[in-house]
Formats: sequence, structure tokens, C-alpha cells
Amino acid sequence: MPRKATEKNEETDLELAIEDNNEDEISRLNRFLAAVLNYISDDDIEEIDIDYLLKNTEGLREWWDQYRETNRKQIEEEIKKSLGELSLEELESIREKIKEKDK
Repeated sequence: MPRKATEKNEETDLELAIEDNNEDEISRLNRFLAAVLNYISDDDIEEIDIDYLLKNTEGLREWWDQYRETNRKQIEEEIKKSLGELSLEELESIREKIKEKDK
């Protein structure tokens, strides 16, 4: 019996840790959103400066870079899946663009 009680306690501890982590993430995202909305709602701002937001909102640049990297992987997968549907001309065009970039 003590073993089952220990397993239940470990599961409960894990659930609480996950819940705390989710709450921390939600809090962090709320802070990012508030910073962005405060910035864009400022009547003195004529042009939105993304670099300013990324530099002056703690943790936002790291989150944005991580998000973009995750999105990059999704884009790569979408491209891989669609290659078979492209014409030979489209594939050759893509190859030329890649070769130009590698130069």
C-alpha cells in the first residue's frame, strides 16, 4: 500500500508542477501582450517599431525567436509535402533560387 500512495503523491506533484508551469507561461504571455498593446495604443507612436518592442520587453525576443524556429519547422514540413505536386519548371525555379542564395 505505501507504494501506491507514493505513486499518487508523485502524480499529484507532477500535475501541480505542470499547472504552475502553465500559469507561469500564461502570466508571461499576458505580460508580453500588455506591453505590445500599451505600445501600439500610444497616440504619440506614428510608426510601430518591432525592434523597440523586442529590445524593451524582457523575454519577448527569446520567445519570438523560439516561436519563429518552431514555425520554421512547420514551413519546412509543408514544403517537403508539397514538392511532389510541383511541376518540373517550378522545381527548377526553386533550385535556381537556392543556388543563388548559396553563392
